[in-house]
Amino acid sequence: MKKMIALLLCLMMAVGCCAALAESDKDAVVAKGKLTVGITDFAPMDYKNDAGEWIGFDADLARAFAASLGVAVEFVEIDWDNKVLELNSGNIDCVWNGMTLTDEVLNSMSCSNPYANNAQVVIIPVEKAADYQTVESLAGLVFAVEAGSSGEAAAKELGFEFNAVQNQAATLLEVAAMTSDAAIIDSLMAAAMVGEGTDYASLSYTVPLTEEKYGVGFRTGSDLTEALNAFFAAAWADGSMQAIAEAYGVQAAIIPQE
Repeated sequence: MKKMIALLLCLMMAVGCCAALAESDKDAVVAKGKLTVGITDFAPMDYKNDAGEWIGFDADLARAFAASLGVAVEFVEIDWDNKVLELNSGNIDCVWNGMTLTDEVLNSMSCSNPYANNAQVVIIPVEKAADYQTVESLAGLVFAVEAGSSGEAAAKELGFEFNAVQNQAATLLEVAAMTSDAAIIDSLMAAAMVGEGTDYASLSYTVPLTEEKYGVGFRTGSDLTEALNAFFAAAWADGSMQAIAEAYGVQAAIIPQE
């Protein structure tokens, strides 16, 4: 009986030790040798170059953060509407893709300090842009928005009719094909994808609907959040974050020093 009790105690201690180890997302990432980052195709944050490599403000920062942990980075395209499910299931270690720090996001993830500024803006055909320069003038339009995005939230809040599509790139296709009157997307993507010299020269962006900040999301209670905040503070202090932001035309948020 004593041997049996001793064996059970040893098993319980072993399980407890394993649970304690499993509680550290940082240790788990280091152990597997890679940081798995959930993204969508969203220029200038995450997109592929001609060689098929993921680049962008977020991609470059994620790669640098992974290097600071001594691991590689793996980018996985996700359905944005399922980002919390992907994160909590362990398919990805973080959501790092121009994610607005909404109340919903803050309540469902452990989020980093804000690292970039953003807004939701209206996309409209160039020839119609002059007619839609105020929020009031937008009434009656049908908008394309990314499902589960801040653009969708803005449309709901303002009472706009909308079609929810898979990603922000698809919203631009909707407007170009005239299957939606307009779109609501991130201002950073609008600056990179819309207007003269882009693939969507026939489109323009007009009315800003919100002011927002971006953050990175980890599982609730993750110690990777603290590690990333320390990385952001160091990258801001040495100027590397601002240099990456300038390269991609992004406005980095002021990072508080630790």
